[in-house]
Amino acid sequence: MAYPPSPLRTQLVTAAGAALGGGAMDLLHVPLAWMIGAMTATAALAWSRPVAMPGWARPAGLVFLGLGLGITFSGPVLAAVMGALPVMLLGGVLAILSGLVVAQLFTRLAGTDRQTGFFCAVPGGVIVMAVLAQEAKASVPTVTLAQTMRVLVVVLTFPPLLGWLAPHGDFSDFTASHAETWWPGLLGMAAAGLVLAWPLQRIGMANPWMLGPCALGIGLAASGHLPSGVPVPLIDAAQVAMGASLGTRLTRSFLMASRRLAIASVISAAVLSLLLTLLAVGIGAAAGLPFAAMILGMAPGGMPEMALTAKALELGVPLVLGFHLTRTVLCNLLVGRIHRLAMRFGLLG
Repeated sequence: MAYPPSPLRTQLVTAAGAALGGGAMDLLHVPLAWMIGAMTATAALAWSRPVAMPGWARPAGLVFLGLGLGITFSGPVLAAVMGALPVMLLGGVLAILSGLVVAQLFTRLAGTDRQTGFFCAVPGGVIVMAVLAQEAKASVPTVTLAQTMRVLVVVLTFPPLLGWLAPHGDFSDFTASHAETWWPGLLGMAAAGLVLAWPLQRIGMANPWMLGPCALGIGLAASGHLPSGVPVPLIDAAQVAMGASLGTRLTRSFLMASRRLAIASVISAAVLSLLLTLLAVGIGAAAGLPFAAMILGMAPGGMPEMALTAKALELGVPLVLGFHLTRTVLCNLLVGRIHRLAMRFGLLG
């Protein structure tokens, strides 16, 4: 009689496979190699055996990722990002409205009701949109699957396309000097970041394990009191944890049980990506901001994934992160109101 593998063994096999997949992609010089390799390797394992990652792996990775992103905000860089705030607000609003347009396509392809289709199509992050969908009595499982598929499409397409094709432009205004690693200072920052993340998690904030440490890193870097940098191997490990966490969702049952929904999610994500890319290029030209950073900033991917892509490709991390932070805030403030207005005027009825 065959017994299922133990949870610990499953986690070890999954983590090892994810790390090997990331290493293989890194040897091939694939952009965002550790995340994409970990995700694809974990997904491949998931089709033939159980997969799992320790519950602490993704939060731990997000803590160090948040620190690594936050410390890129020196005083001058923070000032430059704040100067671009009107553009970031415009980009966030346009991204939400673009989701409202693409929702019509998604609803036809997936066969869902229009209300659920709206929350599936708006690029507001998996957790945020699932919470808002629950409040609006839409189908949370459908929204979660569609939002997950959208993130996967963006993660698999934007890094290689931007790495190979996009003009990189001048990012000097949005680039800070690299800080040396001092392990006592880094561990102290990680501990303080956890302290800041805990209350955000308690109140239901999306991505608290990244946002708390990121805020700490921004404060220390902008004030000139940064005790340590974050070494590249820790950022790579964070990529592996995030990629493996995404890959564990791609089980055979997950994809085969909702093939029509998965196909609709992929097509609508591609259309939304193209629409937001065109808007990003137009806004970037008008505002004088680098095209590649604008494209990543307005991309319909998750905040951690797009910030990691910017870091891996050295495409103005603070500017890209600023766009996604702004969109996250706007989604919390506006998506529910836009949904109610659309319902009132019959756009989703």
